[in-house]
Amino acid sequence: MDREKIKALITLLDDPNDEVFETVENALLKERVDIVPELEKAWEESLNGLFQQRVENIIHSIQLNDIHEEFRTWLLSPNKDLLYGSYLVCKYQYPESSIVRLKEQLSELRKDIWLELNEHLTSLEKIRIVNHVMFDVHGFSRNTSKYLAPENNYISEVLNSHKGNPLSVSVIYSILCRELGMPVFGVNLPKNFILAFVDESAMTENENVSAEAAVLFYINPINKGAVLGRKEIEYFIKQQKLQPSEEYFLPCDNVTTIRRMLNNLSFGYDSKGEEEKKAEIQKILALFDDVNKDPK
Repeated sequence: MDREKIKALITLLDDPNDEVFETVENALLKERVDIVPELEKAWEESLNGLFQQRVENIIHSIQLNDIHEEFRTWLLSPNKDLLYGSYLVCKYQYPESSIVRLKEQLSELRKDIWLELNEHLTSLEKIRIVNHVMFDVHGFSRNTSKYLAPENNYISEVLNSHKGNPLSVSVIYSILCRELGMPVFGVNLPKNFILAFVDESAMTENENVSAEAAVLFYINPINKGAVLGRKEIEYFIKQQKLQPSEEYFLPCDNVTTIRRMLNNLSFGYDSKGEEEKKAEIQKILALFDDVNKDPK
């Protein structure tokens, strides 16, 4: 639809006739996210409360539709990039989020780590440098005062505040390590998402690791990157009264990581009583199952 027709439809949003409004609304909701600036401009130029409310609702719906389409594309992509998946999560709450800005912030951290690395270091020595830069220099830590806050799951916010939850800090840590050539992947351990440094020779082309023996050691980013062995993971599982499972010791894929991030968000909004946002996150999560059922 051309721009003039979009403008004409927008002017009809304050029509008191419900049938007219529904027709206009349905037409606008079929459009792509590109029309949002036009809607925002109309909102700014109007003093009509009903008109502004209707515009706000349409903008939100269009942006939600866009998020759904982008997530579907990501889920169907062969790569399923971790950074891009995390960026899409950010876009739910912050539609103006920029993947370029996220990459710039990560690049600054990566540079600080890279400057201290050299090819003669062992895997443990490299991780000590990552820990020093992330936790001593830049002060990344757990957001203890607002542990359940939804913003802890948006890496755009975590990169700004340097405070997050185990998952978001682990995601940032993993992205930085992998960009620097270190095979560090998430482990979907309940109640405390951690990381595994794996033996590169045991990895497949799709970055899958099927043998626990391939894990050289574990990393707990929320505890300043403390290095752990299998016994510590077993003790944690026993302490938390969890049923032992192989997946608690093996790296998980990026889809599992982003799904957990969205589940955290759903729980966070539920704890705040924001039922509408919880329902919207649940609809995004439903895509993960839908795509698995019908990958076409």
